[in-house]
Amino acid sequence: MPSKLRNCCSRQDSKGELLSVEKTRTQRLATTGVIAATYAAFSVIAMQTLSMFAWGPVQFRVSEALVILPLFFAEAVPGLAIGCLLANLANIAMASTGAIGLLDVVFGTLATLLGALWTRRFRQHPGIALAGPVVTNAIIVAAYLPIILKGLGYYTIPFTTIALDGSGYLALFLFGVISVGIGEAVVVYALGLPLAALLKRALKL
Repeated sequence: MPSKLRNCCSRQDSKGELLSVEKTRTQRLATTGVIAATYAAFSVIAMQTLSMFAWGPVQFRVSEALVILPLFFAEAVPGLAIGCLLANLANIAMASTGAIGLLDVVFGTLATLLGALWTRRFRQHPGIALAGPVVTNAIIVAAYLPIILKGLGYYTIPFTTIALDGSGYLALFLFGVISVGIGEAVVVYALGLPLAALLKRALKL
């Protein structure tokens, strides 16, 4: 092949590869954005309609069913974290929680990110993979939830007679681990697993 023609083909191949990479990158960003927006929207709806059942000691956020997405998409890891961040920022504005709500923004987002990373890491074993969001939310959210409740003016843990001031932090933390963990597990396994099965069939995996 003449050198000029060979160089021309080489440039065309490089341009084609570059366009392919850019297209893939754009698709990944789009997938991340869609997941983030969907998770944020469902979380906000849950917080507005379920009130204390969405952010109290027992949390039944329907949006948590979406934590199964890292089983199928790597983009779901940042997508879920960004969605959680946006939802918690929106909650500060809507619920007027003020600076105390930043605990949820920072540590709630961290819990979602770590849970998503766990799910992605163990995606070949869904039962184990979905334990990640349950454990990270149960431990991290339980660690700061009493502080938020006190900051919002509660004297007892909602739906209980457990005093926020009279009980030791360890007792409040252990109660939160159990209650938050149960709520998360119910949503993740009762709703998430069936959703994962549907997605698996739809994606023909």
